[in-house]
Amino acid sequence: MTTVSRRQFCMGGIALAAAAPLAISLPAVAQQLKGGTLRVAVLSELANYDPQQLSTVNFHVIKNLYDSLIEYTPEGKPEPSLATEWTIAPDKTSVSVKLRDGVTFHSGTPFKADSVLATLQKGADPKRGKNVFSTMSIVKDWSAPDDRTVVINFKAPVPERQILDLLQFLIPIEAKGIDTVETVPAGTGPFTLVSRAVGQGLRLKANPNYWREKQPIVQDLVFTVFSEDAAASAALESGAVDIIYNGSSRSAVRLKSAGYQVFSGPGKLVQVFRINSTRGPFRNKSYRQAFNHLMDRAGILRVGYAGMGEVVAQPWAPASPAFDASYTKTYAYDLDKAKALLAASGLSAAEMKDWKMLVNGSDEASVQISQIVQASLGKVGIPIELDIRQGAEFVSALLGGDFAAVFGAVGNVQKFPSRLTTNSIYRTSQNPILKDPHPHPTYVAAIAKVDGASGGAAEVKASYDNLNKVLVDEAFAIPTNSYEVGLIVASDKVAGVTLEIDNLFVARTIGFK
Repeated sequence: MTTVSRRQFCMGGIALAAAAPLAISLPAVAQQLKGGTLRVAVLSELANYDPQQLSTVNFHVIKNLYDSLIEYTPEGKPEPSLATEWTIAPDKTSVSVKLRDGVTFHSGTPFKADSVLATLQKGADPKRGKNVFSTMSIVKDWSAPDDRTVVINFKAPVPERQILDLLQFLIPIEAKGIDTVETVPAGTGPFTLVSRAVGQGLRLKANPNYWREKQPIVQDLVFTVFSEDAAASAALESGAVDIIYNGSSRSAVRLKSAGYQVFSGPGKLVQVFRINSTRGPFRNKSYRQAFNHLMDRAGILRVGYAGMGEVVAQPWAPASPAFDASYTKTYAYDLDKAKALLAASGLSAAEMKDWKMLVNGSDEASVQISQIVQASLGKVGIPIELDIRQGAEFVSALLGGDFAAVFGAVGNVQKFPSRLTTNSIYRTSQNPILKDPHPHPTYVAAIAKVDGASGGAAEVKASYDNLNKVLVDEAFAIPTNSYEVGLIVASDKVAGVTLEIDNLFVARTIGFK
């Protein structure tokens, strides 16, 4: 059996000494830091408090209101959190998890197995599981032998990394708070909610009963929503805020040159031109495939993200085992190839332009890269309009699938490849854009093949290669570039920043010099 505890973890059958847990990754610094009120500027209004909705608009609150079962170091090593140890069965068909004692939810209710079971139940529900639902497709059932133990059984043997990804993705919600979690937080995290003003921000305070010793450091955590990146930058420069979280790469470059601290974590996102293949001309595969060559990826990276990132034609970061650099060359920006595919579609000129591109008007980079695509389309004789929406109106359209095409980032691109399905456009079922039944069954089958590839290296590689071929053939999502998300730009008074594997904002270790 593969058993992981506080003292060791086993990867590939080799026992290694564990690094210090994330919870105490900066003990020396933390002892010297002062508390107070940490003021953070963000550029997006959060959608809700449900940790199973791992949308970028929620990234600043999830790890401050909740804890995961396990955490990854920035290097991807698993470490204990609400789970103190876990044992993977030799045949990889189950995992037994030991839960931490002495932890309470914000309500005061003790953290026990019942809440983990309720969280699993929610994640497996197609109507409530959100980003976790697709991840739960490998799970057969679960049980709790006692209050401190949870056993998860799988439908078939599961690769070890996929099991670890599941545990890291599982964020326990208090059982009695499941039904109201969108509007009322129900976690064990380092901060508790004080108040929220929609469109303006929210205030959190330190959890006095938090289980990690000497954390959080600050007593109050205040998020302020800025509608424009420039306004957030001005607030930092004037001293009105201490940190900008998830601002633009361009602003980060400028502020770094002005002497501000810039922290970039390992959890890059991939920008994806999302296509609703159930609407208008996008029902035509050749028309969609033309967009593989209509993306001026180098221009998008340069203009939208100040060159911070890499050009990609697949939804993977280079660290992903499915990454294949050859696709970037094969599906490069090429208007002649795009024109040939458009001609092969058989669509009339009127049909080709019968749609609008949804644009996040609150995000300068999204506006700029949408304009680049609009210009490319104009060069091949397809003039289209931009449907620019702001704030909550855009988020609602994006998450609800109310668009023909739109740019939207995807995460989990450095983890097990089928974790891609946690992103709405890539969900294999209950897809909010493409709906059920899924209009691309070959894609659904390719994901299933990846999940079932628990044999040798050749089988695993073949499953990845097949998925890559299917993605470019079906062309319902066109990746353009990786980029930095969750960038932290801070004043020189701030210290103790902890980098999180997905670049979620972790405030518990931050304090003032």
